[in-house]
Amino acid sequence: MHLSTWLTLSVVPATLAQLQGPAKLTLRSRTLDNRGKLSRRALKSANVSLLDYFNGTDLQWYGEVQIGTPPQNFTVVFDTGSDTFEIPGKNCTKTCSNQRIFDWNKSSTYKYIDNGDGLYLQFATGVGVTPVNKTDPDWIMTMREVSDTVSVGGLSVPNVPFYLIDYQSPAFSPDPMDGIMGLGTEPQSFFGSLIVQGLPALFSFYLTPQSAGNAELTLGGIDESKFEGPMMFSPVQTNSFSGFWALLSSGVAVNGKTTDALKRPQRFIFDSGTSNLVFPKNLTEAIYALISPDIVANPAVPGTYGVPCNQLSSLPAVIDFTFPSTSGPVFNLTLPSTELSVGPFAANKSLCQTMINAFDIDFDPIIGGSLLKHYYSTWDAGNKTLGFGRTKSTPSNTANCAQRTHPISHYFTRT
Repeated sequence: MHLSTWLTLSVVPATLAQLQGPAKLTLRSRTLDNRGKLSRRALKSANVSLLDYFNGTDLQWYGEVQIGTPPQNFTVVFDTGSDTFEIPGKNCTKTCSNQRIFDWNKSSTYKYIDNGDGLYLQFATGVGVTPVNKTDPDWIMTMREVSDTVSVGGLSVPNVPFYLIDYQSPAFSPDPMDGIMGLGTEPQSFFGSLIVQGLPALFSFYLTPQSAGNAELTLGGIDESKFEGPMMFSPVQTNSFSGFWALLSSGVAVNGKTTDALKRPQRFIFDSGTSNLVFPKNLTEAIYALISPDIVANPAVPGTYGVPCNQLSSLPAVIDFTFPSTSGPVFNLTLPSTELSVGPFAANKSLCQTMINAFDIDFDPIIGGSLLKHYYSTWDAGNKTLGFGRTKSTPSNTANCAQRTHPISHYFTRT
């Protein structure tokens, strides 16, 4: 979260105010030949340009969708951490004033779905890097279910169910994007409907930092021009929150070192809608202990940790996450030292927030944009695998002394 404006758009919703855990999405099997090619009829893959919401650091990537007949344009976060699709409706007035509003009276294909009680969502992570306050919720939405024709990247689906936001808490107001499109694969969802029509059951993200630009989502395909070397795939794991894109890591190393706590097998959820990393407290502190004893919890912003900003240039902080591959060898996904800080705290400019937040609720650690922007990723629902390729060299990011800097560098190693 951008600390000076307290801005967030969460993409891991929980249906209960107590934040029992993030929402689930279902991965539907569909046999693919030669990675991304169906043996029978298939829709052609489509590319969607993505904007990077940069506010001193890379916070969130989002792109355009069209809804209704004739189409009305909106921007949404394409979210692997949820399966709901929501945009503001005409009933959302003051708190949606910065977003575009869907006018159902202007669409000839609009339908209202009366489910009796609507939907309430409380969110667990967001576009920013400040933890949510689960005891006094800052980020909630109430909405009603409707349906209409939806198009993304030229791919169109009629009668897609989605939600119109009637109310969103004021923290959402400054967001530059209008809504959230969960990339679930249920047959009635947008992406699931495309799979039924013959689109290969996978999508790929090229989530670049602002300095590199040209970020992109590919529905139904893989753009091999965006990465170097082989793509390494790892099997998606069944976990206590079955349906998430979770991989089982055999261990974590920091600057080439590890501990008993970090050697333990651990599932990690990969979420395109989370900005940084959100881990359990014990895992967070085990990692920080191998970087510097000066990284300590900041009680002024519960869930965050900080280090004196003047120490950053001298702190190596290379974090390796090791995963099995479907081809046999294990491989590492590496978070470089340049990601250690997400910028100074608004109330203490000499203290820099570190990239891992801690939570005390019971779900698996979440890996978001801090790591994903260093890899081209393919999310293969048909084969139930998640793949990574080392992105091609891009220029280093430009420093923003007022907030944060993320020079780009890339790591991809087999072990």
